[in-house]
Formats: sequence, C-alpha cells, structure tokens
Amino acid sequence: MERVLVADDRLVEPTQKGEESALEHALRPHNLKEFIGQHRVREQIDVLLTAARHRKSPADHILLSGPPGLGKTTLALILASEMSAPIRITSGPAITHAGDLAAILSSLVEGEILFLDEIHRLPRPAEELLYLAMEDFRVDVVVGKGPGATAIPLQLPHFTLVGATTRSGLLTSPLRDRFGFTAHLDFYSDPELAQVITRSAALLKIVIEDDAVTEISRRSRGTPRIANRLLRRVRDYGQVQETPLIDLHTARKALEIYEVDEMGLDRLDRSVLTALVERFDGGPVGLSTLAIAVGEEVETVESVAEPFLVRNGFMARTPRGRVATALGYSHIGRTPPARIASLFDTPAIDA
Repeated sequence: MERVLVADDRLVEPTQKGEESALEHALRPHNLKEFIGQHRVREQIDVLLTAARHRKSPADHILLSGPPGLGKTTLALILASEMSAPIRITSGPAITHAGDLAAILSSLVEGEILFLDEIHRLPRPAEELLYLAMEDFRVDVVVGKGPGATAIPLQLPHFTLVGATTRSGLLTSPLRDRFGFTAHLDFYSDPELAQVITRSAALLKIVIEDDAVTEISRRSRGTPRIANRLLRRVRDYGQVQETPLIDLHTARKALEIYEVDEMGLDRLDRSVLTALVERFDGGPVGLSTLAIAVGEEVETVESVAEPFLVRNGFMARTPRGRVATALGYSHIGRTPPARIASLFDTPAIDA
C-alpha cells in the first residue's frame, strides 16, 4: 500500500533502481541549511517549524506544489529531520479505497509526519475521510452494511500531513483549505543549479571544472533532479574515457551522447517540436493529434514535454491548438514563415 513513487522513465530522469536510487538518496540535503534554492519557501518553513518546536506540538499541515524534481520529497524528509519525527511515505495512486487511508492513519504515532505524494490523485472517498482526520484528528470507521451500518469514531494521534502535488489546480477547495501552509516551488536559476551540481560533485568525489558545471546547469531545465542525473551521466562518460577531470569538452560530448542539446531539450522535446513544425506547418494542432504523430501518450506530451517547451518559448498554447513559435522554428534549423514571425514579434501594448 505504501510506497515511494519514482520518476517517469525518460532518459534524463530514469527510473530509480539499485545504485541510482542509493545515489539519489545520498545527494539529498538533510536539513534546511543544506537545501539550495527556494529561499522564500525555506524561510517560511523555518518559521513554521521553529514555532512548532517552541509550542512542543506537531507542525501544521503543509502542501508542497510545483513541477517534478524541485525538491518536494526532499523537503518532506527535511521536515521530519528538523522535527525529529518519524515519517510515513505513500501516494495518492497507491490508496485505492478509503479503508487503505484509514489503516495508514490509525497506525500513526504522535507527532509523525505523513507524506502523501501526488495528493491530487487521491480517490474522492479517501479525500473526504481525510477532511475529518486533518481537522479533528479522527476517522469514522463504518461497521456493517446497509441500514444496520454503524460509524465508530476512532481518535487519531496529532500528526502532520505533508501533501505534494504537481497539479495544484486539480485539488478540491475543501482539501486545499485544510492545509495551514501552502508552498509553491519554482524552477531553479542556472547559478542555483550550479551550486547543486558543485555540492553533488563533491559528495560523489567528481573532479569537475567550473565551465563544465555551468554547461550542465544550462541544460538541466531548471530542475535539480535532472542536474544530478546529468552529472552522473557525465561522470560515467568520463570514467569510460578514463578522464580524471571533467572539463567542458567532456561534458559536452557526454550530453551529446545522451541527446540533451544546448538548450536542455531531449529526444522527446525535439520530436514534438519537429512534428509540430514539419508535419503540421507550425500548427495550430490538437494535443492528441500531436501525441499520435510522435508515438507517445497524450498525458506524456502534455505533462512532460509541453510545459518545458511553452515555458522556454518554443511552443505556445492557443484556443485552436499548439503553435510553434519563431524560436521553435529556429531551434530545429527552420526559418519561421511570415505569419509566425509577425504573430510572436508583435510588441505588447501597455495597459
């Protein structure tokens, strides 16, 4: 029932198994001082935890939202460390019935932290049970069926729920309102990612030049998880080539092998962009049609490739469908038609 979700099976985010999983855990910071980036969120959480420690009570429920790979699970583990509390980890998809959640809640101990990943995918009956647990620290266990069914209230120890979601808009208002604090994690800047890579390289005993660190950070899509994965792939290439020092040339050759280009686009991103430009004349085209053209599921294109392409100006979403921008044309070596150039080069009018 309880498990830790793994990342999607992309080249830059492979499924965690064996050594990869151990390395991922070893690179995680263990307290707020070690956590790089997200300065405002760190400051807010520090205040919240310090106040809870002064009151000698569990911290209020916390919702962490933001794209994958920015540190939501790491922050949950840090919360447990800072509060010297045990942590239970599960996920929305792993809970199929309200009874599953009731069993987890009833086994918690005083002050324990329950980390619920992908909380937006929690079944509605389980979500409704969670309302009472979060507010009154109680669940009602139904015994029997039909007219003779009886609800027996079961008191719960005071716990802290830490919910994580990549799609906060899918959370219902009653659930969202029951969190005492909501933190939104933003993408990292290149200098912040360079700090992450430098720290990880030191922990992994990788000798790497500053230029190589900068190159990896530029291609990491603003995401520490991807930065650490690319660092390990560059390390692998250096070991195969028997290169004791990772320099700029080594980093570029390794990233070229793993098909991560100078802007951070991988194979899937370029396939979507190329199909949009070459097969559909730059759009507009529907998402499902675009997904079929690249041989991927609609959800994969929508949740994995599209956010990065839109955020970096390679593609735009319009009421009629997805459209390639002038930058998108240029990135794959195509000249944008006049209609595309004029559409996206029109200066904005101040309100």
